[in-house]
Amino acid sequence: MTVPAQLLSWVIGYGYAAAFVGVLLEGETVLVLSGIAAHRGYLYLPTLLMVGSAAAILTDNFFFALGRKFGSPLLARFPRLAPSVGRAQALLGQFPSSAVFAMRFLYGTRTVGPALLGSGTLAWSRFAALDAIAAGLWCACWLTTGYVVDEVVELSLQDTVGVGRWVLLGSAGIVAALAWLRYRGRRRTRDPATTKPGGLM
Repeated sequence: MTVPAQLLSWVIGYGYAAAFVGVLLEGETVLVLSGIAAHRGYLYLPTLLMVGSAAAILTDNFFFALGRKFGSPLLARFPRLAPSVGRAQALLGQFPSSAVFAMRFLYGTRTVGPALLGSGTLAWSRFAALDAIAAGLWCACWLTTGYVVDEVVELSLQDTVGVGRWVLLGSAGIVAALAWLRYRGRRRTRDPATTKPGGLM
């Protein structure tokens, strides 16, 4: 069993709890698999949207609170985050409100972004309102991706099965024709009338 299949089984087995924890720890992969599970009838898509959004909002506000309380010194203790910090700071300086949306969708800024916003002058109430919208859109995008991808896969499999049936029938016909020709060839070889030299003048 492949890793995605194992994760899908985990999402199906633990349901909305798996979606909530998965968004807290990772995000996109679990949401896509949750969308697949919803398409297959195991989970309810609107409930997944609420659960995933709640987990994303909780994560974002947690890091915003860290930034608000500890500020830049906390980020300075993690030099590996320097590239992400640089991108986030550049974006934050130009579009502080739009940055809330961008950091939810840009890979590598989802953790450090809210912390940077928290260390700045953006009001927490404004961040929370904007982040709720951004988290909802983000979850909807990835859930829909999983839902649609699974439907496309199913349709592809159905087409493959249909084509496979025709290929099987065609192959069976070719095999039958070759067997008949071979049988006719052997019969002519065994028939004396077909092997006798031409008649007398």
